[in-house]
Amino acid sequence: MSENMHAVVINAYGSVDELKDAQVPVPELGADEVLIHVFVASVNPIDLKLRNGQMQEQMPFQFPAILGGDVAGEIVAVGERVSDYQVGQAVMARLDIDPTGQHGGYAEYAAVKADKLALKPTELSFEAAAGLPLAGLTAWQGIVDQLNVQSGEHVLVQAGAGGVGSMAIQIAKARGAYVATTASARNADLLLDLGADEVIDYHHQFLTEELADYDAVLDTIDHVDEGLYILKTTGKLATVVGRPTERQQQGHPQAVAYQMHPDGSELKQLAQLVEQKALQVVIDSTYPMNADGVRAAQEKSANHHAVGKLILKNEQI
Repeated sequence: MSENMHAVVINAYGSVDELKDAQVPVPELGADEVLIHVFVASVNPIDLKLRNGQMQEQMPFQFPAILGGDVAGEIVAVGERVSDYQVGQAVMARLDIDPTGQHGGYAEYAAVKADKLALKPTELSFEAAAGLPLAGLTAWQGIVDQLNVQSGEHVLVQAGAGGVGSMAIQIAKARGAYVATTASARNADLLLDLGADEVIDYHHQFLTEELADYDAVLDTIDHVDEGLYILKTTGKLATVVGRPTERQQQGHPQAVAYQMHPDGSELKQLAQLVEQKALQVVIDSTYPMNADGVRAAQEKSANHHAVGKLILKNEQI
């Protein structure tokens, strides 16, 4: 392994034009980290917010910065305090956001804390494995940790064709729930195949006229009022994009906002669902992991028409 590697970086906040190919140092390995040869990464909406500076107050970067937090690949080195993993294992991970900008996933190698890892199920391609961590953890933490969905409950997943929505449908279904979702008509068959019991075509149907007395709502598009309207008085809503107002919480004190946090133990539970054939990763399209490919993937992410995940594949693989 050379001391340098290829990566797609930004040298300033801005448009997709700021994404550039570069040679940068291979990340130094911490004692509690593993070094992954990144075969595949994925693009998530947070990558766009980090690139354009929308989150610079909470998460300022040093430049040049490598974006991307979902990776799948092979371990090539382990830190001295790591005992659970070894060189040669195929893994997937959600990286912590690194303010130094040196530990992103749009690169040949990524250093990842061992507690953010899970072994890649043999049933899962590297492309699908790279699409699982952020979307899967966001869905799991909404459906399981926040809403505590139980068998027999009625659950609405807003925007079921997205990366988070498609996984939330499957996780809720695996827990025995009746699952409704919103989507355009062209995606209805896919979502029914994933386990949705009912698909509301938001172009031609009003959600508030179609559903009532629901136990739980996972909101991924900031339609909090609409979600609250269909809930039982004892129902729960969790939003990963909005923030319930004081007025909204007066009527529904169990309406909460949450943020995904990387968690290797929960990623392992998602892997178990994959092995049980209860969870699959929907892939929209795949791009080369170079500046042109990342620009194209981020532009598609920005138009909100992707069905499932946008994948970046290292050209060397």
